[in-house]
Amino acid sequence: MATDIEGATLTVDELAARAGVTVRTVRFYSTKGLLPPPVIGPRRVGHYGQDHLARLALIEELQQQGMTLAGIERYLQQLPDGLSAQDLAIHRAVVASWAPDAAEELDRAELERRAGRPLGAEDLDRLAAMGVLREAAGPDAYRVDLGLLRLGIRLLDVPIAHESILAARTVMVKHTRAAARELSLLFRAEVSGHESVEAVKDLSAHMQPLVVQALLTTFQRSLNEELREWLTGP
Repeated sequence: MATDIEGATLTVDELAARAGVTVRTVRFYSTKGLLPPPVIGPRRVGHYGQDHLARLALIEELQQQGMTLAGIERYLQQLPDGLSAQDLAIHRAVVASWAPDAAEELDRAELERRAGRPLGAEDLDRLAAMGVLREAAGPDAYRVDLGLLRLGIRLLDVPIAHESILAARTVMVKHTRAAARELSLLFRAEVSGHESVEAVKDLSAHMQPLVVQALLTTFQRSLNEELREWLTGP
């Protein structure tokens, strides 16, 4: 687990506050080897970076999905080395998608606290375009997909037009639904001889995280290949 030394600017108290956990929880995960050690700065003060924050968010999401600490440790060990904070945020978004509803209603102040930055009207529009949030019934309240929030916040700094975000989301939804439909047909054939609904649920519970991981890995490799071909030319 590599530590982003250059971006290690958070104290343990700031890290815990940004992640919405206690300092004790951060230290507990560290002693279990689930978090990389902090960067030791002047006066022997430990500092944490965005990779710590993203990994902590992933751990918390896995725990919310009912995974034991031993299971979380195995999950993290299977991740490729050198993942960036953005890569970890993608994994967290994938894990959050296992839940029926990962959304939570937040007011503006809490949303900005979770985001770790002020959010202007344009930022909110871009997050809405990415499917991260939508306006709720209350004043200055938002229904926020917490699984996508950290990734969405990082994408705010990417110089891409609002229209391109909408187009990209349309492409992703279209093709992921098509893949889900094909995989669903395969699973239906596999359980066609089972009468028990529980048998179907059990297969789904085992296969869903594996399939999502496979899709994520395949997509990342395909995107890297497309970028290489584009940059190197014919």
